[in-house]
Order: sequence, then structure tokens, then C-alpha cells
Amino acid sequence: MAYELPPLPYDYAALEPHIDEATMKLHHDKHHQAYVTNLNGAVEKHPELAKHTPEELLANLATIPEDVRKVVQNHGGGHVNHTMFWEIMKANGGGEPTGAIAAQITADFGSFEEFKKQFNDAATKQFGSGWGFLVFKGGKLVIVTKPNQDSPLSDGLYPILGNDVWEHAYYLKYQNKRPDYLAAWWNTVNWDEINKRFAKAKQ
Repeated sequence: MAYELPPLPYDYAALEPHIDEATMKLHHDKHHQAYVTNLNGAVEKHPELAKHTPEELLANLATIPEDVRKVVQNHGGGHVNHTMFWEIMKANGGGEPTGAIAAQITADFGSFEEFKKQFNDAATKQFGSGWGFLVFKGGKLVIVTKPNQDSPLSDGLYPILGNDVWEHAYYLKYQNKRPDYLAAWWNTVNWDEINKRFAKAKQ
């Protein structure tokens, strides 16, 4: 197989009580695995694609053979988005941002509280399934939302952080209360990892 499901970087229950163990097992082992399996299926039809990382495939969607382009967009996007998602969370995470991302958030949004408010609002309003992302564009941080598993990489933008607002990410614990999930999620974030992604975004 060209691409593999990365192991979860912590125990399934590590993000309790904010994200429950049952959701993590289902989300990682079933949903993320399905994206990897389907991406591999697309690449089997065009083996030359396997020399590229999933990120490279998404950044160059126009060059992907048309018969598998949508599969790469959807399932490659699902693979890349979720790989990021697991990495930007940790046990006993959350709190105020630190380092360079903290300074940039204050510069661009006025405060961390204002940034959270705007991010949660945008992600709450994302109709149906999708993601809220933070990207670096034109020298400043910008909140964007994407439907389905679309990635900012396809717009030439590197996602610094992202939150999954597909119902499978929260429905077992929060049911239809997406805003409650979004508010709780900040207690899981890994600012060290987000700072690494911010440094990469600036490059």
C-alpha cells in the first residue's frame, strides 16, 4: 500500500472528557482508515501517483487523472486532514497559546478569546460536513472553512490547525450540539505542534 494509517500518538482515552474514547476509536480506526484505503485504491489505478506525498497530490489536484481526481480530493483530503488533527491534540492540552502563534493571534485577532470566538462561529456555521482551518495568508492569520474533506492545500495554503465538524467527530458525546464540542475542543490542543505548523506555513 502506498499510504498507511498513522498510529494515534496517544491512548484512545487520552482526550477525555473533551473527546470520548468511543469516538476516538471509531474516528481513527474506521473513518480515517477508510480514507487511507480509498486513496490507495485510486493510486493503484495510476501507480505513478504513489511517488507523491498525499499533501503533494492535494496541492496539484489539476494534474491528477480525471477518473480518480475526486477520490484523491475526498479521501486524500480525509487522510491529510485527520493526520494533522491527531497531531495537533494531546492529553492535558489546551490553555493559552504559546510562542510565535500566540503573538500572531494577538496581532491579527486582538486576543486569543476573540480568535476562539471567530473560529468557533465560522466552524459552527459550516453547513453540513466540513472543517474549520487556520491558515497564514498575505502575512496574517485567516480563518477559512471547507466542505467535506477539502484541504486548504488545494488553494496553496498550509493548514496551521483545523477542527473536524463532521458529525462523526462529535455526535456520540455531543449529539447535535456542535458549539459545545467546538468549545470543549480547545482543551485538547497541542500548541507545540501548532507552532511547528505555523513555522512551516510562514516558509
